[in-house]
Amino acid sequence: MAKHIFVTGGVTSSLGKGIIAASLAKLLQARGYKVTIQKFDPYINVDPGTLNPYEHGECYVTDDGAETDLDLGHYERFLNISTSQANNVTTGRIYQTVINKEREGVYLGKTVQVIPHITDEIKHRVRLLEDDGNYDIILTEIGGTVGDIESLPYVEALRQLRLDLGIENCLSIHLTLIPYLSAAKELKTKPTQHSVKQLLQAGVQPDILVCRTEHALSKEIRNKLALFCNVQKESVIEARDAESIYDVPILMYKEKLDKIVLKKLNMKVGKTLDLDAWKGFLGRLKNPTREVKVALVGKYNELQDAYKSIHEAFVHAGASNECKVNVLPIHSEGITKSNVEEILGQVDGILVAPGFGERGIKGKLVAIEYVRSNKIPFFGICLGMQCAVVEFANNVLGLKSAASVEVKPKTEYPVIHLMESQKNVTKKGGTMRLGSYKCKLEKGSVSAKAYGKLNIDERHRHRFEFNNKYKKQFEKHGMMSTGINPDNNLVEIIEIPDHPHFVGVQFHPELKSRAENPHPLFVSFVRACSEYRRNK
Repeated sequence: MAKHIFVTGGVTSSLGKGIIAASLAKLLQARGYKVTIQKFDPYINVDPGTLNPYEHGECYVTDDGAETDLDLGHYERFLNISTSQANNVTTGRIYQTVINKEREGVYLGKTVQVIPHITDEIKHRVRLLEDDGNYDIILTEIGGTVGDIESLPYVEALRQLRLDLGIENCLSIHLTLIPYLSAAKELKTKPTQHSVKQLLQAGVQPDILVCRTEHALSKEIRNKLALFCNVQKESVIEARDAESIYDVPILMYKEKLDKIVLKKLNMKVGKTLDLDAWKGFLGRLKNPTREVKVALVGKYNELQDAYKSIHEAFVHAGASNECKVNVLPIHSEGITKSNVEEILGQVDGILVAPGFGERGIKGKLVAIEYVRSNKIPFFGICLGMQCAVVEFANNVLGLKSAASVEVKPKTEYPVIHLMESQKNVTKKGGTMRLGSYKCKLEKGSVSAKAYGKLNIDERHRHRFEFNNKYKKQFEKHGMMSTGINPDNNLVEIIEIPDHPHFVGVQFHPELKSRAENPHPLFVSFVRACSEYRRNK
């Protein structure tokens, strides 16, 4: 039977439960154990697919087409694995399942209640990954903050699971905050004591405390936390603010978190810790030999988490090129023909980000025209690729009214149109073209050279596509379709060969970039930006 580790958070949100869980999983994986992670989100949305990025950051998409929490991106980037629908569950999905069962008569007329029916469904979902039979350890991150009303069923399910599984097979880690009062010049433990008290009132005793802090925890503070929170002294773990999230596994290793966890789970600690590849990545990340400035043109730049995977893909690709990538977030609504040179004149490349809707489109088109005309490296993702197609139609093909039907439904030249499979879709949630699809690359293209092969699989999330009716017209004027889905002939990649680097992709390459396995298209783009800067 797989061992289970649960990670809860207290005092405040955004402490980094996902990073701590992924870091611990990385250490356990490096010791030779088969590990996976799942995220339980307490919000009532069935999934984050219909959420505005400002609400919950980016929507992460898995190979099997699940729209999930962005923490699954951290799991994949740290562990170099692929997750699935089973790795992310929301309260909405839990209640939806229970209500459907009630309608089907599964409960035989019984009164359906939070306990046992909701908590039983949570427990079932927690243990679903056991069915694979491939994992030694399953980590479960419980979203939200202990004490929140919406988190209560999950904490209750955790209490029951500790009884069902046995304490030797189940471990509770509580991530909390030790705030520093500058006026008093001291760290305060009281918020953590209250947070643990909330857990204890719910019947859960944390086995390990991981304490987020700006300053080192003294021996006295560790002893105090152990005494008042009823944990062993060595189980009080310091989690100092790190320069990079990729430093956290090393910091947790120095705190012996992995050894303490394995000891408590009665598992062998003596396996060799293999972090050579990770340390190699960190070495390249921290010792760049050059740097570039890349503009990230989008409309959600106020919240970095809205483009989280893109930012991390630049970190991976930068390390691969031994190059520091300085990402300059630029709001597309602020770009006009009169100021575009002032805004983009000093960058070494631009990435036009994915998104939905009309807002910010004009600025993206102006930015693309500028970099295309001035031979500045360009990379467009999803909507960014579609904007590149529209700009080319407007300014090269002479189709001034060409547009995407998403922006202009009755355009005379619908160079981007609604996919045939989407025309009768009325519901918004989970109905886009989602998940991994095949793509065949054109030999000799920039993309083919980057990948080093001609057949690839990439993840998608869109409703609109390139209109093949205009394909020959585009190629005649120099915009080539260099990536095609072999099953339905959809254009997946466009390139302009007569340009240092002009690549647009309908899929989301950022979702498959890993710390130890950076995405080839990001590596290629950063290299092109570096060459442009050197030549400039």
